[in-house]
Amino acid sequence: MHFKAILSITIICLITISRSGIAQPVSANIETMLNQLDSLLAQKDKFVAMKANKIEELRKMKRKAITEEEEFWLNKLFYDEYMVYDSDSALAYIYKNLEIASHLNNPKWAAQWKIEQAFIYTATGFLKEALDVLQEIKADELPPLLRTDYYGQMMYLYSHYGQYSGDNSQQSESYYAKERSYRDSVFIHTTDNHPLYLWYKGWQYYGTPEAGKVIELLRQTLATSPFDTRRDAMNAYILSLLYRENGNEEEYLRYLILSAVADIRSANHDIASLEELGKILYEKGDIDRAYSYLNYCLGCVQLYKNRIRMISLSSVLDTIHKTYEQRNKIQEAKLHQYLFLVSLLSLILLAAILFIRIQIRKVKESRRNLNEMNQVLNKHVIELEEAQKQLADANRQLQLLNSQLQETNTELTESNYVKEEYIGYIFNICSNYISKLDEYRKNINRKVKTGMVDEVKKMTDVPSFISNELKEFYRNFDAIFLHIYPDFVSDFNSLLQPDKQIVLKEGELLNTELRIYALVRLGISDSVKIAEFLHCSPQTVYNSRLKTRSKSIIPKEQFAETVKALGKIKN
Repeated sequence: MHFKAILSITIICLITISRSGIAQPVSANIETMLNQLDSLLAQKDKFVAMKANKIEELRKMKRKAITEEEEFWLNKLFYDEYMVYDSDSALAYIYKNLEIASHLNNPKWAAQWKIEQAFIYTATGFLKEALDVLQEIKADELPPLLRTDYYGQMMYLYSHYGQYSGDNSQQSESYYAKERSYRDSVFIHTTDNHPLYLWYKGWQYYGTPEAGKVIELLRQTLATSPFDTRRDAMNAYILSLLYRENGNEEEYLRYLILSAVADIRSANHDIASLEELGKILYEKGDIDRAYSYLNYCLGCVQLYKNRIRMISLSSVLDTIHKTYEQRNKIQEAKLHQYLFLVSLLSLILLAAILFIRIQIRKVKESRRNLNEMNQVLNKHVIELEEAQKQLADANRQLQLLNSQLQETNTELTESNYVKEEYIGYIFNICSNYISKLDEYRKNINRKVKTGMVDEVKKMTDVPSFISNELKEFYRNFDAIFLHIYPDFVSDFNSLLQPDKQIVLKEGELLNTELRIYALVRLGISDSVKIAEFLHCSPQTVYNSRLKTRSKSIIPKEQFAETVKALGKIKN
């Protein structure tokens, strides 16, 4: 008993001392969210790899671009990926689209990409260059959405000018006054269809008694958000600032963390929420976590080349480093205080080891005999397990072969059925067209013989004949396809978002969007072949497919393969 009491007291003392330096600055819910953020941060390379895969897919798409306009829109997709990920690459695609806008003499495109150019310049610290670019734009001649972007970019630029000038200076106050002026212009021109409507709306009501309206609107929007886009990060960030202004620290930290989650998942290298979170945790005494977050932010801004944020982060990290040194000195002093306890514990452990060794010697002999018996028994058990394993493997292989055979038979049955249906359908169409052509030939022959050449010319000039034949062709195709796959429309709609499902007009069997994917279901995936079949341009098919995939509830890259598996053959 005396031995156990001494050991218990010593361990309690050591645990108490070791816990004395642990900070508990936040609630349990926020601590749980921070732990989840730590776990997410450990997976940052995965999100960077996902970003690289998206960019590689775009490169594959760009090889198929034919016109300058197609290249323009693909460049925009590249820019969207690089915008807050790699400033150099983002600028490269801005320059390309500016060149295309100039070549196509499109002033609207030119203004749009000058605004984006100013954003990258501002984000990377080239403030003078950003201002020069924006001054080339005539705001009064811009359409509403671009005018909002222009004023928003001016607000963003002068905010950076204020940060760069330092606090408590007359120059910085002048810049912040201009920022507020342009912010008012943004509020005047922003419409609810603007992509950053909630972001600007949050700033409009920031610090006002009416902030509750936009807080509720942001909460409803973010309630269903996956938090994996830059827009999610921005909406969560402005909501956190609104809560901070209202004095609600719990919700402020909650949405600041969610904003950081969205930034990490979207591989955002111009990250602000995690930087602010790191500074707050440092003030609350959570130095290790603050250092981890801010060090990650520093790595991001170095990759993105954000000079202004790099200076700010370096200063904070230097302060944290000094705090580390002070804490190490305090911990070193504490080491001397409980060194005696550690030494005492070592002596106690040594005595315990000697006691245990004596007991082990007594048990060792009996264990040796028991082990010999166990070895014989284990040998038989292993042999039995091996036999069971071989039998299980054989059963699994047999089940796999049966499954593959059933799947192959199903595919062959479906293929034969489709072939039979469409062969009959093709023969029927060919027969009908032969009859129509013969009747058309006889009609023209009669008119030629009677000298009605003008009537013949009218018959051959009217395009409605081809139009009617195409409509008849589409009706026949739709009917035979739905005869084979009667549930295709409902199954296809189940892949789309509920509010974006396809509603057919009265009398329609399929529309163009469904007809494109009906051909995909039949194994025709090439947009050019689909365009030839439907008598439209490949760009129309490409745009329709891109638009449909954007409405899907499944990953876009899986959409076509999922469509190929839709529908059940009607027996």
